[in-house]
Amino acid sequence: MRFSLALLMTLAASLSFAAEKPNIVVIVSDDQGYNDLGVLGDHIITPNLDRLAREGVRLTNFYVTWPACTPSRGSWLTGRYPQRNGLYDMIRNEAPDYGYKYPPEEYSVTWERIGGMDTREILLPQMLKKAGYNSGIFGKWDLGMHRRFLPLQRGWDEFYGFVNTGIDYYTHERYGVPSMYRNNSPTTEDKGTYCTDLFRREAVRFIKQNKDKPFFLYLPFNAPHGASNLDPLIRTGGAQAPEKWRKMYPKWYSQEGTQEGSRYGEPATIANKALRMTNYLGAVTAMDDAIGEVLNLLDQYGLSDNTIVLFFADNGGSGGADNAPLRGHKGLVFEGGIRVCCLARFPGRIAANSVSDEFLTSLELFPTLLNLADVDPPEGVVLDGFDMLPVLAEGKASPRNDMFWKRRSKEAARVGQWKWIRNEQGTFLFDLSKDMSEKNNLIGKMPEKAAQMEKHFNTWLKTMDEAEPRGPFKDF
Repeated sequence: MRFSLALLMTLAASLSFAAEKPNIVVIVSDDQGYNDLGVLGDHIITPNLDRLAREGVRLTNFYVTWPACTPSRGSWLTGRYPQRNGLYDMIRNEAPDYGYKYPPEEYSVTWERIGGMDTREILLPQMLKKAGYNSGIFGKWDLGMHRRFLPLQRGWDEFYGFVNTGIDYYTHERYGVPSMYRNNSPTTEDKGTYCTDLFRREAVRFIKQNKDKPFFLYLPFNAPHGASNLDPLIRTGGAQAPEKWRKMYPKWYSQEGTQEGSRYGEPATIANKALRMTNYLGAVTAMDDAIGEVLNLLDQYGLSDNTIVLFFADNGGSGGADNAPLRGHKGLVFEGGIRVCCLARFPGRIAANSVSDEFLTSLELFPTLLNLADVDPPEGVVLDGFDMLPVLAEGKASPRNDMFWKRRSKEAARVGQWKWIRNEQGTFLFDLSKDMSEKNNLIGKMPEKAAQMEKHFNTWLKTMDEAEPRGPFKDF
């Protein structure tokens, strides 16, 4: 009897422990524009993202760490600048951009196949496992294809998705190379099915199977990234979207078509602007519908009040994206490449229908989610962010005052209201408090401020260079 009573008490404590842990859902879109939310205008249909905005907070001053996918994703999952965790450029092959299809044996030794996040880096699910979380990722991985780099070796319990930077939405191939995996193994089981629907399916299944325990669901869509297909018509069409979703934009749908142009330096039939627009807009709306099913399932199981949901784009928009009022786009360190749309919902903690203009970044996610799960940060690891829940939930001022970016020759610093940029075109200085569109370059009028900003950047860069070396780019 004493043994049974002890067992019951242990079970009750275990259940109580599980109930106290909030579930975590992080949804990431790929190349979505800063302005591409229905709550910001009638040019795009996103009722479920709009619902998140109504039921939570919209962050207007939220940045990622790099203006393209791989380093941006690696940063939020480690809580560290790309230059600190070592993955500060893309894991992708350039030859397909010029029409080249890799044969299997050659592809197996290319950078895209062998590169990956340093195995010494600690990723978020590894830490959450200590608190009893089950973790699943369904969608775009992009942190390495070799077994040692795949999600199951980095803390996740389940993985279904593709392993590199982009795919065809139906064949799941990247320029002819099959790229979909289930856990540690390549798979073609769902070839032909629109991948957004597949990631939806897996996310729904994961929630159903884990509804009675704390879970971390990472749902990184490839929408609305362009389709990685060598066919000039598909490639120039940008994203891909089923007709059901493209037809929701009749202004563009009625003008869909092709035109004669060039691709890979040769004459080719390519997509016209209307087709590019319906593909982009339709891909976002299809993704939004999938997000809606996830939100509805949380409601159905009574999980919404104990689940934090975070949504953001991995970098600035491209293709048919609308980044207004920001300057620039994906790949650039102007605001349009690094300031992104972001939403957060946590009922009872974050006020509904609120807007925060506080200076925040994706580096804040790692420590925020660890604190929510009551997990201490990894010992001996330098984190570059902080717990941002007091900012979102209590209206406190953000402690962040600076942020730095480097993409090869494109460099930028933000300190307070000031933004400094140095790139191939020259050097720029902007006062973001008056000029978030970065139209008025003050470099000639305020050389001393520019010099001060450059000094801040150089100090940061020196700190990154002196950090414990991480691969795969650094020579050590």
